[in-house]
Amino acid sequence: MKPYSDLPVRRTRQVLADLLVVAWVVLWVWVGRAVQAAVATLAEPGRDLAGAGSSFRGTMTSAGDSVDDLPLLDDRIAEPFRTAAGAGAGIESAGNAFADGVEKAAVVFGVVVALVPVVVVLVWWLVVRLRFARRAGAAQRFVDGAPDLDLFALRAMANQPMPRLAKVSHDPAGAWRRGDPEVVRALATLELKDCGIRPPKQVTPA
Repeated sequence: MKPYSDLPVRRTRQVLADLLVVAWVVLWVWVGRAVQAAVATLAEPGRDLAGAGSSFRGTMTSAGDSVDDLPLLDDRIAEPFRTAAGAGAGIESAGNAFADGVEKAAVVFGVVVALVPVVVVLVWWLVVRLRFARRAGAAQRFVDGAPDLDLFALRAMANQPMPRLAKVSHDPAGAWRRGDPEVVRALATLELKDCGIRPPKQVTPA
């Protein structure tokens, strides 16, 4: 396969297109990260709730421990504090669960936002570039193997628009059948340029 055209103008356009695709990918990766960061800020209330639950649990546990050893009372006073500490643990767990869920959702949102436009453009770019590379590579093998331009002249008459053919000759088919070297080369050049190939310097007359 031949990744880039031999023709300077087209090769420049191809390089610029590749750079634009890279810039597009970088842009949407940045957008995806920004979206992830923005959504992740919604987890702060959950973290605050978890922090409050943890603080409440610690306070109630300490209070329960401090009255646990009072004489004659056994666990009758400490138990309510421990029960309240359990409620604080539940609040802490709920806050952490909420924050974790938001953070996971933030990652998903960020990936989706970045991935969709990147995949669409990359698929289009790969199809275009691979199609060109295969076509140019095949044409280059024909040119390298036998620099006879008849094949490309024939393809030009089948593929090129009529106005282009008219600029080459008022009767391109007749000139091709007669083996007119100038017309054959001009026709072949049209097709080779579409393939991104520079015509060979030496042409074997038909």
